[in-house]
Amino acid sequence: MNKIKDLWKGIYQSIDGFDELENFLNNEKKKKIKPIIWDENLVMYSLYVDLFSKDFNGMIEKLNYFEELGINVLWILPILSSPMNDQGFDISDFKYIRKDLGGNESFIEFIKKAHEKNIKIIFDVAINHTSIEHYWFKEARKSKTSKYRNYYIWNSNTNKYTKARLLFEGMESSNWTYNENTKDYYFHRFYKFQPDLNYKNPKVLIEMIKNLMYWREKGVDGFRMDAAPFLWKEEGTLCENLPQTHEILKIFRRSFDYVTEGTKFIAEANLEPKSVIEYFGDGDECNMAYNFPLMPKFYLAIKESNGNYIIDSLKELPNIPKGCKWLNFLRCHDELTLEFSSELERKKMNKYFLKEDLWKFRKGLGIAGRIYNMFDGDVKKILLIHSLMFSIDGVPIIYYGDEIGQENDLDFYNKMQNKTGYADARYLNRGMLNTEKLNLLKDKESDSYKIFNGIKNLIKLKKYSDVVLRYNFKDGVFISEMNNIISYNNLTNKKVSINGIKLNEYEYRWIKK
Repeated sequence: MNKIKDLWKGIYQSIDGFDELENFLNNEKKKKIKPIIWDENLVMYSLYVDLFSKDFNGMIEKLNYFEELGINVLWILPILSSPMNDQGFDISDFKYIRKDLGGNESFIEFIKKAHEKNIKIIFDVAINHTSIEHYWFKEARKSKTSKYRNYYIWNSNTNKYTKARLLFEGMESSNWTYNENTKDYYFHRFYKFQPDLNYKNPKVLIEMIKNLMYWREKGVDGFRMDAAPFLWKEEGTLCENLPQTHEILKIFRRSFDYVTEGTKFIAEANLEPKSVIEYFGDGDECNMAYNFPLMPKFYLAIKESNGNYIIDSLKELPNIPKGCKWLNFLRCHDELTLEFSSELERKKMNKYFLKEDLWKFRKGLGIAGRIYNMFDGDVKKILLIHSLMFSIDGVPIIYYGDEIGQENDLDFYNKMQNKTGYADARYLNRGMLNTEKLNLLKDKESDSYKIFNGIKNLIKLKKYSDVVLRYNFKDGVFISEMNNIISYNNLTNKKVSINGIKLNEYEYRWIKK
């Protein structure tokens, strides 16, 4: 508790208000919430509940599906109450699950059933902002004397925080939006319907800790801290990755560790590894973070038969604290980001994989395309890129539907564009889980069957594997040597033989030692 108090004092320059947090945490500690024990080798699966199974009753029915595939962590994208203008990232109430998903009772029953199958639950929560429909904001925008006024950031004009990037360039024209009732502007880093919270008000931090602790009590095992880099704003800065932001995240982490052990926090920080590593702290901040720059390297490695793309990227990774892990992925619910690629690599990626202009996100800084579409349905390459991801040290993430060859969903894109008014390319790679492709799992000749069972086998091997000792690229083959297994990945369109292992074009093999 003393460390939490020191962090608090460092942020707010006093201990005013700390007694409320201290009393809350002490009361939570008395509840003796059960600690969480995690498996050593994790494989994560990311999904939207409404798009995957409609609601949590459907999720309970799908638990056998996850078990068969070999998943032991579900990363559930936004499920809290929301007007759904940004796929649930615009939260209107932090303590209620959306009614269309079955509400709190259904979700809690799902957690119980998932835990019976040793599947952990991490859910997504936007901690930087709320929806304009949240009670706090609805009250705050009514009057300058509102109790909740200082929960958000206001200014008489737009000449504040001018160095802050416009994150949704092409969809928003400013980080400030006018509020008619009070004749001033509120600040938002994302869409105008997502006003930023004001963490300079310590009450906001306390309330957000209470919100997350509520779900930890209900059985949630961890939280993806969405938009974490933007929590603290200072004039004259980019308003990103500021020291106070890290102190706030450490207070979250230490508060939960004080109450009970084992809660995992994922930093949603779209940054280069040398910057992302700050979100691990000294092992006292977030437990996991995404390796964004690695994602496009997998694609380039296959397209140009050059594993050095991957090796060179991995060489740039800094050492991380003990107990922390990188999250590796081929794409996610957003775009295949090219933000950290060189200009040349960005041009190559768009040339190779931007099959339609509609897939373009943020003016060429990202591609909104499903893996099946980007590889034109080439099952060999689809499985090979998954083998590459599983060959890397860290936690692999599978995005829902990729295991059955789900494709871009133009109907869903059009539906969401009509609803929100935004031509957001990311809607293409969302959409309902394709039931036709699910049914093809019964057909051994179908692409869906081949992809599903190929990934299923990779998951088994990943769980068997241990720490990666070294990577190598030789004769067109990317090699990952682990303590007890070696993966060979032929990146070429030719047959090769290496170390006595024969590989057909774009074939991979994992050999136990």
